Amino acid sequence: MEEVTRSVLAEEILNRLDLENLCSVACVSTTLRSAVVSGVLPSLLSLDLSFFSPDDETLNHMLRGCIGLSSLTLNCLRLNAASVRGVLGPHLRELHLLRCSLLSSTVLTSIGTLCPNLRVLTLEMADLDSPVVFQSNLTQMLNGCPYLESLQLNIRGILVDATAFQSVRFSLPETLKVLRLQPLLESEAILLMNRFRVTGTYLSSSLPQLVKLDLEDRPEKEPFPDGDLTYTGLQSLGCCQQLTSLSLVRTCYNRKISFKRINDMGIFLLSEACKGLESVRLGGFPKVSDAGFASLLHSCRNLKKFEVRGAFLLSDLAFHDVTGSSCSLQEVRLSMCPLITSEAVKKLGLCGNLELLDLGSCKSISDSCLNSVSALRKLTSLNLAGADVTDSGMLALGKSDVPITQLSLRGCKRISDRGISNLLNNEGTISKTLSTLDLGHMPGISDRAIHTITRYCKALIELSLRSCFHVTDSSIESLATRERQAEGGGGKQLRKLNVHNCVSLTTGSLRWLSKPSFAGLHWLGLGQTRFAGRKETITATICGQRPWLTLCFDGCELGCYDGWEFHTPQRH
Repeated sequence: MEEVTRSVLAEEILNRLDLENLCSVACVSTTLRSAVVSGVLPSLLSLDLSFFSPDDETLNHMLRGCIGLSSLTLNCLRLNAASVRGVLGPHLRELHLLRCSLLSSTVLTSIGTLCPNLRVLTLEMADLDSPVVFQSNLTQMLNGCPYLESLQLNIRGILVDATAFQSVRFSLPETLKVLRLQPLLESEAILLMNRFRVTGTYLSSSLPQLVKLDLEDRPEKEPFPDGDLTYTGLQSLGCCQQLTSLSLVRTCYNRKISFKRINDMGIFLLSEACKGLESVRLGGFPKVSDAGFASLLHSCRNLKKFEVRGAFLLSDLAFHDVTGSSCSLQEVRLSMCPLITSEAVKKLGLCGNLELLDLGSCKSISDSCLNSVSALRKLTSLNLAGADVTDSGMLALGKSDVPITQLSLRGCKRISDRGISNLLNNEGTISKTLSTLDLGHMPGISDRAIHTITRYCKALIELSLRSCFHVTDSSIESLATRERQAEGGGGKQLRKLNVHNCVSLTTGSLRWLSKPSFAGLHWLGLGQTRFAGRKETITATICGQRPWLTLCFDGCELGCYDGWEFHTPQRH
């Protein structure tokens, strides 16, 4: 009878829970723990541990019963090579190793040797080896995984950046459908592009099944004209008849370094050659204007994702008849496009399928377009960072039924505590759906706004108050009170909190940040506060009995997504 009960429990209840809830259930009783270990873990096919960074012992303990995994995602911030090798094997078809701060490129050799059946591989690594060693290990990995369909490599640092993928073009398997390489030396990007036009038999000899291509380079100096991307390279992408997703980005600290040989004609040729594109991401094309970008919106009739960075000639005119040409749009990102105004947003407001709208650093966006945004019934992510919106504009969002879960108001200097009240203290949906909120660099935000947030935002799990100078200990106390209510079933607990450069905080708020408060916190940003001068004491106090918690004193953004390679456990 006990075996029957355990079987029913596993099949009808436990198998429907996510990993976090399974861990909570396992702590309740011996019976439930046994049901989880013997009835659920062995049957798991996929496991995602990206939301926290386990140490070697914790990982070994968690995976001991997971004998049937074919897909595994790991946050490797604290893991050594031996622990990672221990989870590899021929059973894996999909592997994502993120934030591999402590791993050298020998892990590539291990993957090639132990995972011959791998179809999907994602790796984020620091450059701990010389370029020659890295290239050798990368080649061995590619030769050992002949069935790869998706390869995404991101190398952080300065040693490998320029030559990391110098030999990758010679070893790519023909089965590849998704290719993402970051960062890539501009000459290597061009060589990869050149493969599209070497012969007419490219599709059968190189990457005939390529569906997604993502290349990003970081040139340290101006590329030679003869070796840079040209019209011919863009037009030759038409040889990849199955290509549906394209990302070409040039990133550098000096924005004068860009794709100088590409103007509207180059983008026009691309749009004519690749009409089947469903996702386009372009960065570093300052000579392309409305005509070029509009050609993509018109020609790619199934376009769902459209992202443009730093397009200084892109204006509202590109979206003049966007509803007629690209009503299929689901995600639009127009970051650092200074000529974009509210008129473009009003046009996009007619795209009923829009789920994500990113207008970061488009400073001419004002309240006049927020009624149009409020009409987007599928919109879940909105970035208004740096926009010229006000408290009145927040009222339009606060009264709407738009189901926004992620909202950034960073740098919106005309929004005050009243605006946050207008946003959340109304009859709209956003107070119930909001899970991520960025209020960084907003001089009008004080404790009053935080009290409003703690009262109405029950689903909030990520909050950034970066450089909010008027936020005091009272806000931390209010958030701690919310956390206790969440533990009792009154909402979700915060996972990430950023109070970097909140200069009004005192060390007195330490008691609210310490256990048992904020029990669900995974990441806490404390840089340039009064805590920063007492790192060792603060770390011992806050992280005691919470080994999964990462403290950041270095000013990283929420979650340290851009600085993971420098982190060490608990503090960095």
